[in-house]
This record gives sequence, C-alpha cells and structure tokens, in this order.
Amino acid sequence: MKLVYNVEDKPGFGKTVVFAFQQLLAIMAATIAVPAIIGNGMSATAALFGAGVGTIVYLLFTKSKSPVFLGSSFAFIGSMFAAFGGAASAAAGYLGLILGALFAGLVYVVLALVVKAVGVKWIDKLMPAVVIGPTVAIIGLSLAGNAVGDLMSGNVAGADGAQLASPYVCLICGLVTLFTTMLCSVYGKKMVKMIPFIIGIVAGYICATLFTIIGNAAGLDALKIIDFGKFATMTWVPDFTFLTAFKGFGDLSASYILTLLVAYAPVAFVVFAEHIADHKNLSSIIERDLLADPGLHKTLLGDGIGSFCGAIFGGCPNTTYGESVGCVAISGNASVQTIWYTAFLAMIISFFGPFATFLSTIPSCVMGGVCIALYGFIAVSGLKMIQNVDLNSNRNMFVVSVILIAGIGGMSLNFGSVTITEVACALILGIIANAVLKKKENA
Repeated sequence: MKLVYNVEDKPGFGKTVVFAFQQLLAIMAATIAVPAIIGNGMSATAALFGAGVGTIVYLLFTKSKSPVFLGSSFAFIGSMFAAFGGAASAAAGYLGLILGALFAGLVYVVLALVVKAVGVKWIDKLMPAVVIGPTVAIIGLSLAGNAVGDLMSGNVAGADGAQLASPYVCLICGLVTLFTTMLCSVYGKKMVKMIPFIIGIVAGYICATLFTIIGNAAGLDALKIIDFGKFATMTWVPDFTFLTAFKGFGDLSASYILTLLVAYAPVAFVVFAEHIADHKNLSSIIERDLLADPGLHKTLLGDGIGSFCGAIFGGCPNTTYGESVGCVAISGNASVQTIWYTAFLAMIISFFGPFATFLSTIPSCVMGGVCIALYGFIAVSGLKMIQNVDLNSNRNMFVVSVILIAGIGGMSLNFGSVTITEVACALILGIIANAVLKKKENA
C-alpha cells in the first residue's frame, strides 16, 4: 500500500490524535495481556504506561526515524515467571523484574556495540531476502492461531472459569469487525481509509454490546460477550513496579541474581533475531533501510534501554510490535509523530480509570477480527520480500520451505526458563540451510 504520510510527515493535531488512538487499539490487547498472564498483582495500566515510556526512549535513540510502538514482550514470560518463582518475597519478585530487564538491556547494549564496530553488511550476507522474507512471514503466520482463537472468544466467564458466550455469536461479532475494517480500508475515502481499525472495532463493539444486552435481559448466557463488571473493580492510579520493588532489596541474594541473569540474558539473544526481522519488515514498508539509518546499533539501544525503562514502571520488558507495523502498512500512515502521540496517549490513559477499563472490555472476538487483518499483512509483507527471489532454484526453494514449515509447524526449543521461539528457530534453521546449500552450490 502506498504511504499517505511518510516518516517525517506531520498530520494535523486532530488527525494525529485519531491515528494514535488507532495504534493504541492495535497494540493494547497484547500489551496488557502479559501482566494478566503473569499475575502476582501486576498492573495492566502500569504495563501500558511502561510501554509508552519505552517507546519514547526508543524514538529518542532512533532520532524519530522508525515508526513503531514498543509493547510488552511475550518472549520474556518464562523469565518473568522465574523472577517470581525464585524470589524470597513478593517485593523481591518485583525487584527481580527490573533487574532481569536490566540484564536483558545490557545484552542489547553489547550487541549494539558489536554492530557499531563491525557494521551491518554481514547481516545482509547472513540473512538475505530468501531468509528474512519467509521469517517475517512467520511472524504473522505464527500468530494466526491466536487471532482465530480470539475470534471465537468472549470476555465473560462463568463460575468454572469457562466463557459463557457461544463461539458462534462471538464469531459474528469478529466477522463484523473484520469486514467493516476491510471495507473501510478498500472502499473508504480519505480519513475513513486511514482509520479502518477504529471503525471496525466500534462496529464490532456495538454488535457485541447488543448481544450482551439481550443476553442479560433474557437470561441467555450464550449471548453475554462483554464483561461490564470490570468497571466495578477499576483502578485510577497504576500500581508501578518500582513502588513495590523498593521494599525487596533486603531479600536479594547472589543465587537469585544469578537466576535472573540466566533467565533473562539468553532470551535477549533470541529476541535479537526477531528485532532484525521486525525492522527489515518495517524497512520494506516505508522503503527505507532502518538498519543503515538510523542504524541497527541505535535501534538495538533504543529497544534494549527502552525495554528496561518500561520494566521499571510496568515490570514487562518491551519489544517492537508487529501489530504496530501492520497498522502502518494497512493505514498507509508511517508518520513517526503518530507514534509519539501514541506513547503519550498510552501514558495518559493509564491514569484515567474509566477509559482504560473501557478499552479492556473490548472483547477478544472483536480484537480477533482486527488481528486477522494485522497478522495477515505482516505475513504478506514477508512474502513480498521474496517476490524477486528466484524460486526456480532448488536452493532457494529449500531455504524458504524449511523456514515456513518450521515456523508454521511451531518448532520451538526449551532450555529451562529459556524458550527459543518458532520465529527464532525458523530463522536459525534458514540461516544454516542457506549457508550449507550456498557452499554446496558453489563447490
């Protein structure tokens, strides 16, 4: 899709606020999901605030040249569980989240220094289009199951923890969201074409609300999709991680710190591969090589230090979000000013309980409808990278094939609390296949 606003363009204030809200909707579900998964009293609004802080740090390091939002990283979920599991107290666990993010950030700093010293040409040799293209596609395809699962899910749970809403009713709401988004993006004029997610989510939310109202009035659990009860338990002020962490210094031990180092540092190396894939994908969309300008070393520093700063407030290490990249691709808005506004909007909303709670009531089926489009665009962006690759060559066919099958098949490896994700495994396998077959072909 041709960009309507390029990186340095500055839409008017009103338009930018609307675009920022769309970005926020795209990244919010995943950002607040991580603290919900970890539990232990972690605050979703604090994670949202931390994501905003981390994004601002990233934008500063990249000199406002990379239009992408940083949200809570799923790659560190195992590490975060380890931080709480090995802690002598809850406060020490919160302190462990910050120290662990610090260790991961230091890995990024080291990698940035190495890249600064040796340059980035080796990356193009190690990961040419035939490798990075299908890997980017895997980033989207590996999330397909999440999108489809959400499409059939509501937010109201019964006494046994199972959802009450019929998956078919949820499917209707999700499809209303999806088709409204597609129709606005394809047939919309001017502003409508640039905010298809907002219109799609509003349409899906209205549909889900109608079903829920009917379900409550008629006593039909199968129609109850939205959990409006969240408003009764909403909080106004985020419970920042560092407030509890300050009480945990007395419970630190050398063995616990070593546990954190082992749990976090290796994951940072794994996420490094995904960092490159994300920025290669974004580069192809905005038609600028971000690994050259502002430079991979600066994106790494921004990601690593931004991740640490975000964890101070929300406990969750941050990472660049594919949902944000997909939003740029579909809307045609690559203005980095939008990302700045999104970061500040995330921080402001985290202090406004009713609005933050309203966003959290958006049912999974509605977000699933949006994510089908978002994740699909990420996958297609990766496939576009190999459109000039000679797929009549058996070598190229094998490289692309092993990456796609390993990634879609869910190949992942676990070493204690460290998980090498399917994206990382597929990329590593592709690099090895490309290197081996290249040597054989040239022999």
